[in-house]
Amino acid sequence: MISLKEASSKSDIKKFVKFPFDLYKGSPYWVPPLIADEIDTFDKDKNPAFKSARMWLFLAYKEDTLVGRVAAIINTLEVEKQNVKKMRFGWCDFVDDIEVSKALIEKVKDIGRNEQMDHIEGPIGFSNLDKVGVLTEGFESLGTMVTWYNHPYYQSHYEKMGLRVEKEYVENTMPTQSADPAFFVRINKLVKKRYSLREVNVKNKAELLQYVDPMFDLLDLTYAQLASYAPISNEQREYIKNRFLSFVDPEFIKFVVDKDDRLVAFAVVLPSFAEALQKAKGSLFPFGWYHLFKARKNCTRAIFYLIGVHPEYQNKGVTAIIFNQYYKTFNKRGITTGIRTPELSDNTAARQIWKHVQPTVHKRRCTYRLDIP
Repeated sequence: MISLKEASSKSDIKKFVKFPFDLYKGSPYWVPPLIADEIDTFDKDKNPAFKSARMWLFLAYKEDTLVGRVAAIINTLEVEKQNVKKMRFGWCDFVDDIEVSKALIEKVKDIGRNEQMDHIEGPIGFSNLDKVGVLTEGFESLGTMVTWYNHPYYQSHYEKMGLRVEKEYVENTMPTQSADPAFFVRINKLVKKRYSLREVNVKNKAELLQYVDPMFDLLDLTYAQLASYAPISNEQREYIKNRFLSFVDPEFIKFVVDKDDRLVAFAVVLPSFAEALQKAKGSLFPFGWYHLFKARKNCTRAIFYLIGVHPEYQNKGVTAIIFNQYYKTFNKRGITTGIRTPELSDNTAARQIWKHVQPTVHKRRCTYRLDIP
C-alpha cells in the first residue's frame, strides 16, 4: 500500500529535497542541486514565487520507505489573468513502481479538481524560468544545473496512466570552435550599421546590474507569445538576482543597444557547473564552494540560459552581433562546447537564431497533460 504525506515541516521538506540523492545515487549523468538553495525554493518567506502561486508538497511511502515525491502548483497569474485552469506538477520523482507514480499523479489531480482546475500538466515549476519537462531522449548525456534529469521509465509510467504529450522540447549542443567567424563578422557589421546598434560588454557585476531590469522587461516582450507565459514579478526579479548572481560571470553576459541606449537584445550564458555540483554533493561546505569557484574560472562548456530579442528586431540578424562577441569570449576563455537549455520544438524563431552555429540535438523532453473530469 502506498501512503502519501504532505511535506510541511522542515524535516519533511528536507526529505523531499534529498530524495533524488538516493534515487540517482551513482548516476554519472544526474546533476544534484545545492540542498540549501533547493530548500529555500520551498520557503514561502524566501521565495517570492509564492506571492502569485500556491504549492503542495507530498512524499510517498511504501512500508515506511520513502519511494516518491511531487509538488502540486497553481500559478494564480496564469489562472486569473490568462484564464488557464492548469494544475501544475513538478519535482516529480519516483521508484520504478507504477503504484507509486499513480498515487502521486492522482493526488495532483484531486487537488486540481478541488481547486476547479480542468487539467494537470508537468513536470513544470512555478514559471517559465524554472526547470521543465521529463527527459525522453539523451539519458546518457550529462545534465545541467537548470534542467531535471530522470530515469527512462518515467515516460512509460506517465503514458500508462493516460497522460498525453502537451509540449515538446529539444536541447542542443554546439561545437564553438567549428562556427564560421567570417559570417558573424560580416553580418555583425551590416546589422550594426543598418539599425544603428552597438554591443555592450560589461566588465563587472556593478555594470551588469544596470541592465538587469531592462533585460527582464525585454524577456517578457520576447516570450509573451509563447504558450501560457507568465510575466515575472518585481519580487521574483530580485529573488533571481540574489540567487543566481554568484553563478554569473559578467564576461558571459552580452547586450545590444540602439542609438538611444535602449536594450534591444541580450544573452545570458552560464559556465557549466555540472561536474562541480556532482563533486559538491549538494553542499557548499567543506569543499563544494571550491569546486564551483574552480568551474567558474576553468570551464570548457557553457550553457546558453536565456536569449531575447525585441520583437521589432527579430529576424533582422541582431543575434549575429551577440554571437560575434561570444565567439571572441569563448576563444579567449577556452570554451569548446555551447549547451542550449530546453526550447519548444515548434519555436521556429529560436531555430532561426541558432541555424548558423551547427546545433546538434542531444536531448528531448516533454510535458504531459491529463484532463480532470
